[in-house]
Amino acid sequence: MEHVTITEYPLPTQSTGPYSIVGGPDGALWFTEIHASRIGRISVDGRTNSFPLPTPDAGPSIIVAGPDGALWFTENKANRIGRITTEGRVTEYALPTPNAGPFGLAVGPDGALWFTEMTANQLGRITLNGTVTEFPLPSPDAFPSFITTGSDGALWFTENKANRISRMGPDGQITGYALPTPGAGPVGITAGPDGALWFVEILADRIGRVTTQGHITEYPLPRSGARPHAITTGPDGALWFTQWGSNHIGRMTTEGAVTEYAIPTARAEPHGIAAGPDGALWFAEEAGNIGRLALR
Repeated sequence: MEHVTITEYPLPTQSTGPYSIVGGPDGALWFTEIHASRIGRISVDGRTNSFPLPTPDAGPSIIVAGPDGALWFTENKANRIGRITTEGRVTEYALPTPNAGPFGLAVGPDGALWFTEMTANQLGRITLNGTVTEFPLPSPDAFPSFITTGSDGALWFTENKANRISRMGPDGQITGYALPTPGAGPVGITAGPDGALWFVEILADRIGRVTTQGHITEYPLPRSGARPHAITTGPDGALWFTQWGSNHIGRMTTEGAVTEYAIPTARAEPHGIAAGPDGALWFAEEAGNIGRLALR
């Protein structure tokens, strides 16, 4: 994988803060605009439009494609979970715990949406009809961040301040695995092509791998100050991640070999990344662009 092409699509308003991005059921990419209380959509040929949320200053954060053909997202500031159809109709669901800080979001093995509550130190579950249940974490101030479903049918999530990767099994039992590097600050996590979970260590400039049995391996990145944030599995069977500190998109094979690709826009602050329906990697630049990285 020696050559890629990066194309950037500026949004009409640069200060909206594109943050998280995901492939939608309609063949487009959908993204959150964290500073503007909007959900954006971009077609694979670069045409954009966006939809305002009913709640001002909602802080839409992580977005995923739901099992119901809609997009679901967390509203970190408004303390809600949002749902938007591909036609742009929005529904919002308030959380029972005040100021819970919902952030990470994933489709669970049970067909519900599961999310992290960073401030309340809980995991949340919302059914497709909007019923919310919350589950306190055993450790105080763990700061749960991203969440995903593993190959073992369990939920896996990062505990940023507790410096752990944790697992919630179908029985509700939570098991935590401490990272070898102190103060690593795990954030993004994804199910890898090899059956393991892959995650980023934003404060240690490393990519981590944890097996479903809890064995952890860490791979250092080539440059310090990379600050990796989000990670996803690419169509080429490698792990792709954003490095907002060094302004690169990174690629790591399952053997730990790293390649980095510079983003044309300086200080783009790439955060979310997702595989698109066109075989490319798409990423959100908080500076105001949506990026596309084509493999060739």
